[in-house]
Amino acid sequence: MAEFENITINATIQAPVEKVWTYWTEPEHITKGNQASEDWHAPFAENDLREGGKFVTRMEAKDGSAGFDFGGIYDEVKLHEVIAYTMDDGRKVHATFHDKGGETEVIQTFDAETENPLEVQREGWQAILDNFKKYAERMSG
Repeated sequence: MAEFENITINATIQAPVEKVWTYWTEPEHITKGNQASEDWHAPFAENDLREGGKFVTRMEAKDGSAGFDFGGIYDEVKLHEVIAYTMDDGRKVHATFHDKGGETEVIQTFDAETENPLEVQREGWQAILDNFKKYAERMSG
């Protein structure tokens, strides 16, 4: 099996870990806080949050010019601490949630794909995490 290069991104969210976890994992929030830019959205999300459970989020350009399903199977779920999964293409993602007393540090490491430059992938995933941060802080504020 091919070895992937890892990319790590992070954000500190001004909200308690319990709320951040809810916004991260519940489909009603996934569809609202999970896009890289204003011209993309996630019209559909399904999430079976347990080891062996599957998830899928539909990502689409608002103008209908592009879209894809982002999905996988959970490898590890520890409430308010860890979410790890394998994407449909075999790459791994590991996210940790650190309770910092009223704020939450989210650190996400993922296997890079080979189609796009690493920096483009880092920027794309970081943009999604930054938009999630804005959403979570707006919801919990």
